[in-house]
Amino acid sequence: MAAQVIANSLGLALYRVDLSSVVSKYVGESSKNIERILSRAAKMNIVLFFDEADALFGKRTSEVKDAHDHFVNTDTSYLLQAIEEYPGIAILASNKKNAMDSAFLRRIRYVIEFPKPDPKQRRQLWQQLLQSMVNEKISAPLEEQLSRLSDVVELTGAQIKLSILSAIYMARREKVAVSISHLLRVLNWN
Repeated sequence: MAAQVIANSLGLALYRVDLSSVVSKYVGESSKNIERILSRAAKMNIVLFFDEADALFGKRTSEVKDAHDHFVNTDTSYLLQAIEEYPGIAILASNKKNAMDSAFLRRIRYVIEFPKPDPKQRRQLWQQLLQSMVNEKISAPLEEQLSRLSDVVELTGAQIKLSILSAIYMARREKVAVSISHLLRVLNWN
């Protein structure tokens, strides 16, 4: 969500890099794929978003045991140079910061950590997201129940958003307004 907000505030399109199309088991292919993406993106003036970036920008092997280790390290070194020379904005997201190569972390201009929201923040997320996805007549009666839910269930913002979307789909399938029972079923609390 943060990547979407940043791209939107800059008036730029957000391009999510599909890591399955970048990472290759063949030596040198990952480097070629990232080169192709970065050179195209530089011409397009977009925000690149690498989700689960630790899969691509992971730590290099300190003990090179065979040719494979050597080529993995070479690929990582190439990626390091390529991302450093990229003239645009690239956002790397990971929930495994420790798995990232320290050389990447040193070159990243801003590192923003998103801790899990506290109960008050979860309540705000539940209320604001629900209000934005359904009309206020439906969301207002749920506020007290959402407050209790926020105190008990520890979720991230993304998990809350996904829970609300799932509850809305469930309610639409049943042809009724979304209710707390839908949210509880989505959370397996029924």
